[in-house]
Amino acid sequence: MEAKAYLNYVRISPRKVCIVLDLIRGKDVKLAKAILEHTPKAACEPLLKLLKSAVANAENNHDMDTSKLYVAACSVSQGPTLKRIRPRAQGRAFRIDKKTSHITLILKEREN
Repeated sequence: MEAKAYLNYVRISPRKVCIVLDLIRGKDVKLAKAILEHTPKAACEPLLKLLKSAVANAENNHDMDTSKLYVAACSVSQGPTLKRIRPRAQGRAFRIDKKTSHITLILKEREN
C-alpha cells in the first residue's frame, strides 16, 4: 500500500528541487518534515506542503498509520519552460528561461 501526492507546474527549477529531495528520500515522515522546516532552500516550502498532502492522503484515503510512514520515493521532472525576453545593449534581446517542475512524492508504511 502506498500513498502518492503530486505537485505540478511549480515555478522553481528541477535542479534546485532535486537537491532537497535527496535529503528526505528514505527518511521517516517526522524526520523529513523537520529537515524541510530547517533547511534554508527555496524548494522546502512547496515540498513541505506536498509532504503534508501525502500524509493526509495516506491517512484519509488508505487508512494507513501515520507514525509508520516513510518517504519511499520522490522524484522531479521538468515542466514547461516560460520564455521571457530581457532587453540588452544595442537593441538586442536576451532570453531568460523560467523553468517549472513536476514533483511526485510516494509514502509507504514500514514493516515492523
